[in-house]
Formats: sequence, C-alpha cells, structure tokens
Amino acid sequence: MARILMVDDDPIALKQMRRILGKEGHQVRGYTSPLKGLNSLKTQGCDLLVTDLRMAEMDGLELLQAAKRECPLLEVILVTGYPSLDGAVEAVKSGAYHYLAKPFSPDQLRSTVEQALAVRELKAGWDGAAGPAGEPLPAPLLLGKCPKMALVDTLIRQIAPTECNVLITGESGTGKEVVAKSIHARSARRSGPFVALNCGGLNPELVANELFGHEKDAFTGARSRKIGLIETANGGTLFLDEIGEMAESMQVKLLRVLQERELFRVGGTQAVPVDLRIIAATARDLTAAVVQGAFRQDLYYRINVVNIKLPPLRERREDIGLLTYHMLGKANARTAKRIENISAAALKLLQEYSFPGNVRELENILERAAALCSGNTIQVAHLPPDLATLQLLPLGSGNPQPLLKLDELEEEYIRHVLQLTGGMRAEAAQMLGIDRSSLWRKMKKYGIE
Repeated sequence: MARILMVDDDPIALKQMRRILGKEGHQVRGYTSPLKGLNSLKTQGCDLLVTDLRMAEMDGLELLQAAKRECPLLEVILVTGYPSLDGAVEAVKSGAYHYLAKPFSPDQLRSTVEQALAVRELKAGWDGAAGPAGEPLPAPLLLGKCPKMALVDTLIRQIAPTECNVLITGESGTGKEVVAKSIHARSARRSGPFVALNCGGLNPELVANELFGHEKDAFTGARSRKIGLIETANGGTLFLDEIGEMAESMQVKLLRVLQERELFRVGGTQAVPVDLRIIAATARDLTAAVVQGAFRQDLYYRINVVNIKLPPLRERREDIGLLTYHMLGKANARTAKRIENISAAALKLLQEYSFPGNVRELENILERAAALCSGNTIQVAHLPPDLATLQLLPLGSGNPQPLLKLDELEEEYIRHVLQLTGGMRAEAAQMLGIDRSSLWRKMKKYGIE
C-alpha cells in the first residue's frame, strides 16, 4: 500500500481518480487546492504525487518543482485535458515520471501508478552501497513482485542456511548463476569461495582436469600439480552450470565425490577429502534425460534435493519496470552518466516484447540504450529499431503465424506507435524517424484515422 497525494481543481475528476486508486488498497489524499496539497506533502509526506497540469492557483509544473524540492525521490504523474507534444516534453524535463492525457481508462491510471511506485522504490536504493547487516543486496534477477519470483525468493531464504544440494532449472538467460550466488551469499559458507564451471561444450578430459586437477607427470605436459575446481571450492560452493551436458563418464566421477566426500586428482592415488556444497543448473529437462538414459538417475537424485525453477521473463512482465530501473542504476554506476528515467512509450515496448533471451537480453538492450542516450531519459529511439515488430512467439510454441507482408507490417507498426503517443502525430513521426507529411501520407494510404 502506497501513500498517494492527488491534486486536481476539478472535484469530479479528483473523486474518480481517488476511487480507482483507493480500490487498489492505496492510501489516497485528495485536494482541489494545489497549495493545500503542497502543505499536506510537507507535513505528512507521500510516495507519489498525481496532479493536474492546468490549475488557477498554481499550475502542475510549479507544484511538481516545489514537491521535488521537498522530496527529491518523489515520482510525479501529470494529468491534463489539453495534451500537446511541447507540454509532454516540458513535463519530462521538469522531472515528471509520466504525462497522462485525459480522458484515460482506469487501467491506464492503475498501470502508470504501479510503474511509478516501482521506479521510486528502486531509486531509493540506488545510492545505498549495502543492505542490512549480513544481508546481501538484491540481485537484478531477484527484483520483482510476480508470484513466481516471490516463490523463488522464499525458496532461496529457506534452503540457503541448509547444506542440501540444489538444482536450478530455467531457460537460457533467466539468471541461474545469479540465484546460485544468492544462495551462497545467504549460507553459512558465504565466507568460503564460490567457484563456477560451465560444463557445456567441454570434452570429458578437459572437464576432469578442470574439476579434479592433476598430479605432476599425470600426462604429457603436466609439469606440476594442479588443484582442480572442486578442491578450490573447499569450504564453499561449487556451481556446475549446464550440468545436463556433462558426459556420462564425468557423471560417474562426480557422483562418487558426492557420495564419498573425497576425490582423486588425475594421475593421483591418494584420496583428497572435500567439504563443499553443489549447486547445479540446466536449461534441459533432466527428468526426460533420465528417462532417455542420457543422464544418470542416481546423480539426478543427488543434485536435485531441492529444485528451483526460474520463470522466463515473458511470464513476469510486471517485473520488467523494476528490472529496467535497477539495470539503469548499474549503468550509471559504471559510467559518468545519470540516466534517471525511461519514457512510458519505451517501457511499454519492453513490456510487450517476448524476450527469448530473457533477463540477459533485457540487460543487453538497456546497455545499448544507455550508450546511445545523451540525456537523462531513455527514449524509444534508443531501443533496437526492430523491437516493436519482433513480438516473437514463446519458445517451444507450435503453429507459428504466417509472416506479414511488408505493407501490413508497416501499417501495424504505425498504428502501434500512434497508440503509444496517444494519437499525437508529431511525436509519432519523430519516433518513426519520418517527417509529419510522410506520416500523413502513410496514414491516408492505410486508412488510419
């Protein structure tokens, strides 16, 4: 529940907005007087300000600026019945989170408010370098409020203090190593090493050498003893990524380590005791691999004491705003830039995209956008130009739809951009990279009103 301050000199509009947000469980205070609203902000504070733009006593931009002086982290949504491109630009330059044109639907208001509150929550944590004592900072993947991620977070907190082995499953790019590191950071082994190995694409001999190490003269070129990753992880956590790709001969050797708590270096005859926790990850269906005989059943049960299944990003779209602002905060820390916002149109494009590459793809897109952005706000123009048209099907779905013809694709994209801009043609033309007369001709060609 958030504390929302609303200011609108139209009592009917104010009542409607208060009713919509009040039903969402928010604590809403409403004023028809901007000065009374500002005084309420000073005495009682708030998490979000929603204000009309044109008011006689004080206009919305003046109220925004005064409110920001009182609460620099405050997010502000400006609403107006007289939308214009110049007004939208001025609002964003003044620090507004969004410029909402009347009339708007209850869903539009609810969605915009939810996103603005998520942004405020993240900005509040940008300047902090550490969390509470003993508690690691949240990782990008773990930010989110969708039920599936809430379950992941609960599982991590429950199993981290234990010694049980964990199997993390999920599509590529969902952040399996991030989860493994979070488990390690919350465990009793957090002062020990976290060692990772990607088992995919490595031949069995190389994996054996990396995991178990070797003795001097164990093979040609072995001029000295090498300590393997399992020994290196002693007292800590060993993370085996893509374990489903591990050869059967290596599966047998790993199983013995788990059972006996000891290993033999390649070429060695003396057992070396080990004390570590195994966290494994895979994008494969290991249950099916066991049935097909491609993965050992006994090893599967050893590593799969607890299974954490990570949802793809397309199944947690409500978290994209949170992830976006967190990643922009990281980008600011790496560079001299101070990107503070992403436009509503750009965020909407991200939220509608299917992200076959999941969180990793989102991070790459935002890194590109940050590099291209010269101001403090990510715009549609900073995103990959084909993002709006690449609404890909979920991985593994059947019956793909036939490809659109070029004219159909152009028409669909123009309609989409006009929807994003609320029908404002000048802004739509700018987003499309064409002049207004070209946009008018194309709209006439496709019968777009």
